[in-house]
Amino acid sequence: MASNFTEEDPILTTSEAARMLGVATSTVQLWMESGAIDSWKTPGGHRRTRQSHIRALMNKVGGQAAPDERRAPPTPTDPEYLPLPGASFPVGEDEGQRLAALAASGLVDSPEEERFDRIVRLASLVTDSPIALISLLTSKRQWFKARVGLGPQQTPREWAFCSHAIINDAPFVVEDAIADARFSGNPLVLADPHIRFYAGVPLRDKSGMAMGTLCVIDREPRKLRAAELQALVDLAAIAAAEISTTVAERA
Repeated sequence: MASNFTEEDPILTTSEAARMLGVATSTVQLWMESGAIDSWKTPGGHRRTRQSHIRALMNKVGGQAAPDERRAPPTPTDPEYLPLPGASFPVGEDEGQRLAALAASGLVDSPEEERFDRIVRLASLVTDSPIALISLLTSKRQWFKARVGLGPQQTPREWAFCSHAIINDAPFVVEDAIADARFSGNPLVLADPHIRFYAGVPLRDKSGMAMGTLCVIDREPRKLRAAELQALVDLAAIAAAEISTTVAERA
């Protein structure tokens, strides 16, 4: 049998791939498991990939793709999926892994899907809220995979109430944004859509990474009844399961 070192397209371990990419081995392992890097498992359960897969990724990130090539899914080294130094919004300790998982999902900038649209319609209905969103948070923007009651499909990350929600395990609720020093000067509070009430539940994949939130918004200060909050949590679990299905299909 020929050695891996003499093959035209050598087989690489996660450590070897990590050295080529200049990232941690644990990060490459996450990218392989989520499908961002094509790989397979050995009988012993170890991940392997081909050198060509890593070089193709490096070339694409370096801008060497043909100008007429279709837009590729975001790669883990796309600046939008790297932690932002000195961010003005709260981030968790796992922000790098979270962004890598989000990139691997391929959900950001993907077409509308009825399975997600249905969830936000139900969230709006069961909480009697005029706005409901499934938001996904890159390092630079908050992009809405599904939305009802809101026209724009994205906002700057700095404006996102959801940045606070994804670092919490429990639902994150703001009953009156004007009275909350964290949000009283937020452009989304002072101007359209004039947010006063917000409730968001993190949407986590199977590895526990928070891709974004299912959230509801109102233009009046208010509270959610216990049954409304539970319904929002239940719908968030359905949305998270759909996200996990997407990740599994791309693996």
